Amino acid sequence: MTSHTEPALSARPGLTGLSFSKGHGTGNDFILVADPNGSVDMTAADVAAACDRHRGIGADGLIRAVPSSFLPEGRALLEDTPEAQWFMDYRNSDGSVSEMCGNGVRVFVHFLLESGLVELADGASMAIGTRGGVKVVKRSVDGYSVDMGPWEFIYPEAAAARATDSLVEADGLQVARPGLSISMGNPHTVVALAEIAELRATRLFDAPSVDPAPPHGTNVEFVVPHDPLMHDGVGQLSMRVHERGVGETLSCGTGACAAAIATRYWAGADAPDVWSVTVPGGIVGVRFTVSAQGGEHVHLSGPAVLVARGTFS
Repeated sequence: MTSHTEPALSARPGLTGLSFSKGHGTGNDFILVADPNGSVDMTAADVAAACDRHRGIGADGLIRAVPSSFLPEGRALLEDTPEAQWFMDYRNSDGSVSEMCGNGVRVFVHFLLESGLVELADGASMAIGTRGGVKVVKRSVDGYSVDMGPWEFIYPEAAAARATDSLVEADGLQVARPGLSISMGNPHTVVALAEIAELRATRLFDAPSVDPAPPHGTNVEFVVPHDPLMHDGVGQLSMRVHERGVGETLSCGTGACAAAIATRYWAGADAPDVWSVTVPGGIVGVRFTVSAQGGEHVHLSGPAVLVARGTFS
């Protein structure tokens, strides 16, 4: 497949002639480009034009696969984790730089494998550099599992005092709802709704208003815990998300983790450590473990699919 755009889209020269792949994780879709020599120079306008769903390839974001040694952020990670040889340079669909993407890192590793840039057997793991830190991705027969690392509350005092820290307004909701803000290396604010009908009625074309908003903006997840909450020991919830710099997406991996964290926190001490999160694009798994250092880590699992290859014209 070769992309074609209107001549007026002059923001594309940085990508002209470059090969790409298109992939997704539960409908969260990405353009992926390999840059093994660190020579690709793309602007925010290049990325936005490529991700345009009407005049470009169309995607929720663009991921550049580049050796960590070519980026200052990557070189810093290599000092402590020399095995993190590849860096996931992720851009939102508006061209802005983002810290991390849980669905994206699974698709990223699948892209590296399919492009012949790395080898990874079933059951084996590899370290990936991101602006949200090093993420360890494990391959399995049905997809990939990512150790997303530790999480934290963005406003811990408010979370401890009242289990919420902000008020969120969104089109389709009659009144502002309380939210709980969580960092997964990138910011999230989670809002609980009462029923699926309310979740469906929420309109996420425009960004929800969050007050107070985290310093660098936030992704906003609206969640409905299932009734009963657990099935065979696994927590169940449904979620929709508005991603910062993108809009509503069919799935958000870090958002699914944040949604499970918030719902588990609200549910109390008896809440499970394994969750199934239903998003418009499918289902992802979230699991909590205790690391060797004693902190709690979040693991995200799900599929990764490549659907097309081509060259930018």
